[in-house]
Amino acid sequence: MTTSAATSAAVVTRAEYCVIACAEAWRDNGEVLASPMGLIPSIGARLAKRTFSPELMLTDGEAMLVALDGSPEGWLPYRQHLAMVTGGDRHVMMGASQLDRFGNQNISCIGDWSRPDRQLLGVRGAPVNTLNNPVSYWVAKHSPRVFVEKVDMISGVGYDSAAAAGPSATRYHRLPRVVTNLAVLDFATPDHSMRLASVHPGVTVEEVREATGFALAVPEGGEVPFTREPTAAELRLIREVIDPKDTREREVRSG
Repeated sequence: MTTSAATSAAVVTRAEYCVIACAEAWRDNGEVLASPMGLIPSIGARLAKRTFSPELMLTDGEAMLVALDGSPEGWLPYRQHLAMVTGGDRHVMMGASQLDRFGNQNISCIGDWSRPDRQLLGVRGAPVNTLNNPVSYWVAKHSPRVFVEKVDMISGVGYDSAAAAGPSATRYHRLPRVVTNLAVLDFATPDHSMRLASVHPGVTVEEVREATGFALAVPEGGEVPFTREPTAAELRLIREVIDPKDTREREVRSG
């Protein structure tokens, strides 16, 4: 059996479904800067560029635009990066310590802000990211501790908070999707509350509900589909080209 045939015949792992789900966040984005934060989102962004979103721009994480092989293609000075951020030409996939039903994100502290139980990263660039660019989220461990009824502090702006702030906040605000080790979620509901868009094969809807601290909307008709299968070509790219050392399993283990 050839390597490619073996690849297509192998069982798809949970981590690989997560990679596919993350890659789909950048589908049809055009020539924007992909800013993935995390191992699996990074693999997903590189997969998207190699397949259905070839116009995506990737960086080395610091100051250079890079080609698919990692070689420098251009310089990205900080002022140009900021211009892309404020102009909406960037799609970030951030992490979250807490997320609520309307997509408010917390990466700052747990507990009351005046005397928190735990100090985290701080708000960082989350407010500017969410008000000026499409922002998706990656959560490696879906649990009620992350998916909460109300975040302890708003770092990334959710749909209800943006609406309350008015047109200046809603003009470029968009949260395309949330990908976790269990499912894909979005905000495709009339009130922009979080919806269960798909579950990864091997996961049940009930498992996702039990791991979420609020009620999730479901697709019209009540049927929740499975996250799409990777193609044989996509699997080959993930396993042989983008992540041959299988580092994705460190973030989401199979079984």
